[in-house]
Amino acid sequence: MIDIKLIRENVELVKDNILRKFQDEKLAIVDKIVKLDVMWRKEKKKVDDLRSERNKVSEDINRLMKEGNKGEAKSLIVKAKEIPEKIDKIGRKVEKMGDEIKGLMMKIPNIIEGSVPKGKDDKENVEIEVLGKPSVPSYEIFNHVELMEKMGLLDLDSARKTSGTGFYYLKGNLARLHSAVLLFAKDFMIEKGFEYIIPPFMIRSDVVEGVMSSEEMNSMMYKIEGEDLYLIGTSEHSVIGMFKDRTLRKGEVPQMLTSYSPCFRKERGAHGIEEKGLYRVHQFEKQEMVVICEPEESSKWYDKMLDFNVEFFKILEVPVRKLECCSGDLGDLKSKSCDIEAWSPRQKKYFEVGSCSNLTDAQARRLGIRINGGKGNYFAHTLNNTVVASPRVLIALIENNQNKDGSINIPKVLQPYIGGKKKIEMKN
Repeated sequence: MIDIKLIRENVELVKDNILRKFQDEKLAIVDKIVKLDVMWRKEKKKVDDLRSERNKVSEDINRLMKEGNKGEAKSLIVKAKEIPEKIDKIGRKVEKMGDEIKGLMMKIPNIIEGSVPKGKDDKENVEIEVLGKPSVPSYEIFNHVELMEKMGLLDLDSARKTSGTGFYYLKGNLARLHSAVLLFAKDFMIEKGFEYIIPPFMIRSDVVEGVMSSEEMNSMMYKIEGEDLYLIGTSEHSVIGMFKDRTLRKGEVPQMLTSYSPCFRKERGAHGIEEKGLYRVHQFEKQEMVVICEPEESSKWYDKMLDFNVEFFKILEVPVRKLECCSGDLGDLKSKSCDIEAWSPRQKKYFEVGSCSNLTDAQARRLGIRINGGKGNYFAHTLNNTVVASPRVLIALIENNQNKDGSINIPKVLQPYIGGKKKIEMKN
């Protein structure tokens, strides 16, 4: 949510930002906010004036009573009794209009950083950098589903019976590899100075509304029937919510947190041949990094968090690229975002394995996360970045470490987490 002062003082900037995101239908919302805001401030002034009048009348009554002028004081007492009723009546109107304005403001996208490329959708995202050496071996790379099912390490059929499409059973060494990469991700981030967090896996609606747009909430989140609780789609939502309505001291920022959680999502996206198996699922596990910082520090942290992500995949020896999200592909609360994509030698292209985002003060403004700067309070900036999400990362590991016979080499850094095992091989 942006500051309403921007609409009051620079409405064209807000409208130009909406046009950059190709959300022309929201221009009318801005116009409606402008009109409502004028009316709201007019009515609020009436309330403020009535409160001042009430205070003045109270002072006059006290003065007249002291002077012994009870007759005149009595007439003012009658007047004083009428004022609270007027304040209450207009106050309810002001509150209702304020709620309507807030609801509309929640639909206005965050201001996009100037360097973000203009584009309508993810097809116009821009490649920034390729890291590692993507290659395609001379032998055939087996599809991860076919290979893992053949090895007896993946069971999608049983998962469909118990839970439906989009779920899975990981077994044996594949399950161990899944856990190994998450454990390594945790240790990697702790070594970078981040505090390890295991957050609640369910959050209330006011937290959901604080961290994401209503459109994202409806398309992603699973609601717990009969309760004001949602299963988290990513752990940063729960971690950011931990600071709801808090004012941090200067010495308490930056907050550098790395969180583990299972994640649950409704949407599944595309359904092509390469989207089957472990690409798009309803349930996965993730190690996340979250930073809450001073406004002037968020750009620096954005670059630093991306570097951490690239370093992580470099250690895993998985080639990746950085793909900057264009204006039309940015979520409404994001000011800038970059996807990390891993190389797929089978598909001969990259696929998304993580995303780094700077949300500036959009989430902090919704959740009331402030910093006490000594001369006053102001909203913090929040950022998040996927360290690793599994089982999708397993696809990158399976494909980039697959031998001609279908066996999978385990990266050296993961071997201590999987009992020293160096390779996943076909069972006899």
